[in-house]
Formats: sequence, C-alpha cells, structure tokens
Amino acid sequence: MISAAPSRRVVPVLLFGAAGLAHLLRPEGFDAIVPRALPGPARAWTTGSGVAELALAAGFAVPRTRRWTARLAAAFLVAVWPANVQMALDAWPAGSRRRRLVTAVRVPLQVPLVRLVLRAGR
Repeated sequence: MISAAPSRRVVPVLLFGAAGLAHLLRPEGFDAIVPRALPGPARAWTTGSGVAELALAAGFAVPRTRRWTARLAAAFLVAVWPANVQMALDAWPAGSRRRRLVTAVRVPLQVPLVRLVLRAGR
C-alpha cells in the first residue's frame, strides 16, 4: 500500500510556492483584494504575503521545520482570510456570475486548507 504522507507533505510546498510566486510576479490582482482597512500601500502587503508564502513552502520542504511551519501556515491562512472576504464582496456588485461564484467559494475554502496544512505538519 502506498502511503499518502509524502504527497500530503508535498501539496503545501506546491501550494504556498505557487501562491508566493504569483504574489511576487503578478501582484496587481492581489493588490486589489488587500482590505482597505490595512495601513500602508497594498503592494507592501502583497509583497509581504508572497515572501511569507515562499518561506512557508520552504519550511514545509524541510522535515525538521515542518511541524512549526504547519502552525505558522494555519495562522497565515486565518490572517489572509479577510482578503478573500474582501474579494468576494468586491466581486458581487460588478463581477460576472462566474467571478462571484469563484470568489464566494474561496471564503469557506480556507477551512479545509487550514486542516490540510495542520495534517501536513504531523
């Protein structure tokens, strides 16, 4: 029987790595969903998120740091949840039906993502 543990540990590396690169290489879309209540320029928050996501990907890749990284990743996902809410709210009045659906689905998707990263840290 093939163990699911290695793939369970690779998924967060890929998810956080891809998200981090996307934040750094295509920041405009992410700038738009930074909650307006946060101080400072949106680009600073986007860049900071991208760097944090790359650091989390690296932390998941190293067995010694995986447990702490999982806890940090769960906290990170909870911390960025308001951006997903903001994106859904912004999409509602002017977005297409598809965009409204996609953004609305992302809000509750944080829950299984938090569970996934916590399991990967075991």
